[in-house]
Amino acid sequence: MPYMPPFVAPVRFTDPAAALAQVQRIYDEGLAHLRDAMQRFVAGETLPGRVRACYPFVRVHTHTSTRNATPATAGLSYGFVAGPGRFETTLTRPDLFARYYENQFRLLLANHRIELEIGTSTQPIPVHFSFAENDHIEGTLSPERRALMRDVFDLPDLAAMDDGIANGTHVTRPGEAEPLALFTASRVDYSLHRLRHYTGTAPHWFQNFVLFTNYQFYIDEFVRLGHEAMADEASEYIAFVEPGNVVTRRHNLKPEQAGALADALAALQGTPPGRLPQMPAYHLVREDCSGITMVNIGVGPANAKTITDHIAVLRPHAWMMLGHCAGLRNTQQLGDYVLAHAYVREDHVLDEELPLWVPLPALSEIQLALEQAVADVTGCRGAELKAIMRTGTVASTDNRNWELLPGNEPQRRFSQSRAVALDMESATIAANGFRFRVPYGTLLCVSDKPLHGEIKLPGMANHFYRERVEQHLRIGMRAIDILRAEGTTRLHSRKLRSFAEVAFQ
Repeated sequence: MPYMPPFVAPVRFTDPAAALAQVQRIYDEGLAHLRDAMQRFVAGETLPGRVRACYPFVRVHTHTSTRNATPATAGLSYGFVAGPGRFETTLTRPDLFARYYENQFRLLLANHRIELEIGTSTQPIPVHFSFAENDHIEGTLSPERRALMRDVFDLPDLAAMDDGIANGTHVTRPGEAEPLALFTASRVDYSLHRLRHYTGTAPHWFQNFVLFTNYQFYIDEFVRLGHEAMADEASEYIAFVEPGNVVTRRHNLKPEQAGALADALAALQGTPPGRLPQMPAYHLVREDCSGITMVNIGVGPANAKTITDHIAVLRPHAWMMLGHCAGLRNTQQLGDYVLAHAYVREDHVLDEELPLWVPLPALSEIQLALEQAVADVTGCRGAELKAIMRTGTVASTDNRNWELLPGNEPQRRFSQSRAVALDMESATIAANGFRFRVPYGTLLCVSDKPLHGEIKLPGMANHFYRERVEQHLRIGMRAIDILRAEGTTRLHSRKLRSFAEVAFQ
């Protein structure tokens, strides 16, 4: 017999805040049950059955394909279901996703004039996902006791957390509800745990605008700018967070200015890690989570796919790649910028999830923001701007030494594609943005021209980094300022959504 918390019957709501409170209640009771049982198990008790608690769910029933769109919602590409039927999804971490969930609930109610049904699902919460941020109680178990966990608790089930919905390959079984969101609760929890491991920071510090880079120089500059912002009492940012959850608060920050993050900022601060994680993340935090997260993904498409697989569950408003590239045109100079408007995907890491015949459209909002940011930061306009920034196709490869392959085959393909630059990460980040409906963009800086005999030498590289890194990073941050000021709802383009799309953004 399962040993479960008291059953919470489904309840219908027309108020999004009340629906969210019910989600929080069901989730909190389930977590309390699992944590109590785990502590008793660690203490050596025999529990009265298989321990189980299940995620909360939200469900809607619609009976028509029409929407009650208002001027405020008519232009949105999300917030409504594709047609009549039953739609649902499991939910997790309502503390972390409170704003997001409440907004999705509000849009569903406005678009369909229906009730939200909140209840307890049949999907178990894996016990590993119930641990608090710094809980490591399972580490005190003997090998024999640890092996017994599988018989007593529900462990992560990979069959319940695949990406079929996002990939467009999910097939609803007879009698099953259609999905409301791209990710199930267990898939979200899985990624939240992975983010801690890869980035060295807690998920609640991640912001809704994300910059990726493949060089530590950019991170060093971001850290400098982050601490500079914290010394400025007028800064729009309230905290700067580094790996190990090391938090620097803005000078003279008042608790009421921190809003929902006040408790987190008041908590015991983290400690710098003994060594940096694989893909360290840094966060310039705003109270409404519309700040900037920057991640050093290192070199290669595998890292780019891995980190975007997991950040996607946080539903950011945009992510952009700022990095270095090989310039493929003789007219380019070292330090020139490349604004990607198309991609050649020779990275191979997403071939199974996103077929190569799928085009990756340029998103005008991102493109215009990046172009405007280059102009604002450099002061260049018109022909002068075109002289330092080229818009064109970027090719991404998984072979760092592509130029050494015999027969010039890669060069021939890149020439046929009209590519103007080559790197190892940009197409992967754009492709996963398309796949997960996260707006994406790429602004690269030419650091060498291997086809034209200009390879990076130590002295030349140092000069290049000094000249361009700060400017390039400021351009990326300026682009985020522009996107934020223009409003985030227009960012989530219909280009990223199918004709039978889930309702959640």
